[in-house]
Parts: sequence; structure tokens; C-alpha cells
Amino acid sequence: MSGEGLPTRKITIDEDDLRRLQADVWSNEFAPVKLEMDGKTMDAQLRFRGGHTRNYPKKSYEIHYGTNGILHWNAEFDDPSMIRNALSFQFFNMMGVPSPRTKHMWLEWNGYPHGVYLEIESVDTAFFRRRNIGSRALIYAVNDKANFSLIDPDTEQIKESLVEGYRVMNGNVTKTERRLVRFVRNVNRLPRKSLRAFMAKRLDIAVYLKWLAGAVLTGNYDGFDQNYALYEHTSTGKYRIIPWDYEGTWGRNCYGRLCGSDLVDVKGYNALTRKVLSYKTCRQAYRKILAKLLESKFTLSAIEPVIEGLYEQITPAIRDDFTRKWPFRSFEEEPELFRSYIQERRAIVMEELKTWRD
Repeated sequence: MSGEGLPTRKITIDEDDLRRLQADVWSNEFAPVKLEMDGKTMDAQLRFRGGHTRNYPKKSYEIHYGTNGILHWNAEFDDPSMIRNALSFQFFNMMGVPSPRTKHMWLEWNGYPHGVYLEIESVDTAFFRRRNIGSRALIYAVNDKANFSLIDPDTEQIKESLVEGYRVMNGNVTKTERRLVRFVRNVNRLPRKSLRAFMAKRLDIAVYLKWLAGAVLTGNYDGFDQNYALYEHTSTGKYRIIPWDYEGTWGRNCYGRLCGSDLVDVKGYNALTRKVLSYKTCRQAYRKILAKLLESKFTLSAIEPVIEGLYEQITPAIRDDFTRKWPFRSFEEEPELFRSYIQERRAIVMEELKTWRD
């Protein structure tokens, strides 16, 4: 088994450290490892990452190395195509929404093949530095309590804390959480006229609507109440949003099950989305974004070459990878599913846009 055509990463980990990690897959504890990457061997730290995927036989990992270097290695165990995350992030970048870069790789573990992984750029201070974007604070939406609402989705009661579901990754934690609490509270409690002025001051609405369109078109049902990063833009002080974890998209959910192309409402979800789209000017702007994407970016002619390029790159390695739960036949059939999804999703969105009067 080999990773023909893909960059190889090698991990060496002590068996005792590995057993310690495996004893509690839900722990975020790191273990020391040796990482060989791009011809260099270095000390690094490794932990398991992900949600329900931590129970899978093929784990996903977070790697810390060098001076603040962070990488995410996704097994993409539920995705028979292995490209849904990569394709989604490329699509967002095509739209002009800064998103993580990705690279398929071959992993070796203590000298044994570990199969194909997707290496995903971390959204951190280096992410913004590479793009020359100013960010004074960064917040991860880590579960579905990050729904911009006062209501807990599990208990359907008022949340005990409005920072539930969020994790401050960069910036002064106390001040960042205080600003976030104020934002969520005002989104839900300010009267209509005051709220419009507040959102114009504190939310980059143009970026938010682009992100919303991307989540809606790719069909990421789990991407509205979690699986995003929120950052405060330095010069404007406005919140902007970045997509994260788009494995459950393009016709499959986050468990790899087939789902309808109409699964996700064209107007999206979460409390903030409802507030934004309650204003006519925002609905008109969102409609224009969707219409433009349907003309240019969300088309077979624009997306098929990206799919074909990714498939050409990874097919030899996928054929040799016996660590995956999906047979190679399923991998081969996925491009047709992508094509069907794009055609069906385009028709659904076009039809709904015809009914919008404002």
C-alpha cells in the first residue's frame, strides 16, 4: 500500500503514549511524537480531533509542530469521495470567502501505512497573517449551542451562558467573550430599527451573506449552528465568518448517508440569519449573491474541473488504501453524485428565487 502521487507524512509515537490516547478518545490531551514532513524530522504534539468520528477505527488528528505550526489531518472516514471538505473550501475561496487550504496526503504511522488523509490548514493567527487580514479576536463555534440564540437547542430553555458553544482561540478571553455576549444579546433583544444600525456596525453583512450562500449551495445542514469560525476584523471591528468542517455536503450528510438536494432551506438557519434576512435590503443583497453564483461559480462548468483535478490527484492512492470503510467502486461513483446534486440544487434555488418578490 502506497500513497502514489501524494506527499507523505510520517508519525512515530511511543506505544505507551498511543495507549494513553486510546484509553480516552474524547480527551484533548496531546502526546509527543516525531513528525517527518517535507524532508524534515521534528518534535511535535498530536491529539485526536473531531466529534462522532473519534469512535471510528481510523482517527483524525491535530498536529502542533515548530513555532505555533498547527495542522488538521482528517480521515474523512464517512466521505466515499474524500473530497467534500476540499471541494467546499475551494468553492468558498472561489466565492471570495477566505477558507482553509487543503492538501491530500499519505500517512505512515510507526512505519506502517495509515492511508489517505486530508490535511487542512488551521484557522489561527497564521491563517490571517498569510492573507494579510487583521484579526483582533478569533472564536470557534464548537457545537450547536453556537446558534446566535438565547435559547439552548437541547433544553429549549434560556441558556445559562451566552458563550456556550463558543471557544475563544485568540484575543483577550474575558473581553472577547464580553463582546460576543453583548452581540448575541443585542441580536435577539434590540428593537428592529436599533438592531439594523447595530448589525451594520458590528457585523460584516456582505461577508455573512456570501458565507450563507456558500453553506446553502453546498448543502451543509450542520454549518449554521456550529462548524464555523468567527473573527473580529481589526480595522472595522465587525464580525466576519469562516466555514469549517464541510464533510457533510454535496448530497451526503456528516455520517455519509445520502440526503436530498432540498435538505437545506435556501434561506439557511440560525437566529442571526433570520434577523439579517428580516430586512429587505439584506434579502435583496442575498438574492443577488445567489443569482450571481448560479450564473458563474455554482455551475457544472466551474466545479467539474475542480472535482476532476482532485480525483486525478488522489485516485491511485485511494485504490491502494485499504484503511477506508468505502469500497473503491463507491469512490468511482461519487463524481456522478456531485453532478446530480449540483444540477438539482441549482434547479431548487432558481425556482425559489422566482418566488421572492423583494
